[in-house]
Amino acid sequence: MRLRINDNELEVEVFGADDAPVLIAHHGAPGLGSRAEPRATFAPFADTFRVIVFDARGSGVSEGNPPFSHEQWVADVDGLREWAGVESFVMAGGSYGGFISMEYAIRHPSRVRALVLRDTSADHENDKAARANALSSDRVTIDLPKFDRINDGTVWDDDDLRDCWREILPLYDHVYDPAKVIEKVEATPYRYQTHNYAFSVNIPNYDIKAQLHKITCPTLVTVGRDDWITPVASSEVIASMIPNARLVVFEKSGHSPQVEEAELWRQTVRSFLHEVGADDR
Repeated sequence: MRLRINDNELEVEVFGADDAPVLIAHHGAPGLGSRAEPRATFAPFADTFRVIVFDARGSGVSEGNPPFSHEQWVADVDGLREWAGVESFVMAGGSYGGFISMEYAIRHPSRVRALVLRDTSADHENDKAARANALSSDRVTIDLPKFDRINDGTVWDDDDLRDCWREILPLYDHVYDPAKVIEKVEATPYRYQTHNYAFSVNIPNYDIKAQLHKITCPTLVTVGRDDWITPVASSEVIASMIPNARLVVFEKSGHSPQVEEAELWRQTVRSFLHEVGADDR
């Protein structure tokens, strides 16, 4: 469905019973990500939750009225909460979606029943490790101008974003499958203006470590052992700074344990949410 949230149309999908506790999941990669990943990840939770997934402002097929700031994306999440008619909900986000999820929980601590994070970071220090990991990889020979354009938010257009994305995709998985890389390249919706703003304006100023203590809800931090872009160390920092947080490392995963170890990851998340009472009606 199309919902007008904060003067911008969002493409939204809802799964589960109307009276179930709400879970809102935020995708990663502004300008590259879409609701497809959180839909695949969290739709199975519709037996317990009312799951809401969406294309964020400027991503997927949602309208792209600026600004593409963290403040605006957080406000859009709260607009979805208001539309859902609930006072509190479970917030989930992976990668860049984890940035927005943490910032939402910092700004609206009373609204979040539980927080589920996956392969994310509380600052942009992971950029240094990501560059080193990319350059040392034996899967690809990195084209540095392309790597820098996608990392710095200076891609030329949607076609250039596609080429740069194709360049680094082999780095993401625990087990490299060239056919899956091609499939992902073709399935990705490209919105270069959103991507450029996120990585040239938002990321250089992103550092929320000093505010993580404001997150008061139970928090699960998950990460793949072989994550090249937001490595385990990034999740360790988050888990050490959020009170009442726990860290789970998935040993046979890269950046996407929710895909590479799907059954174990979902079981871990379900157990956590049940333990902390986030699935109570």
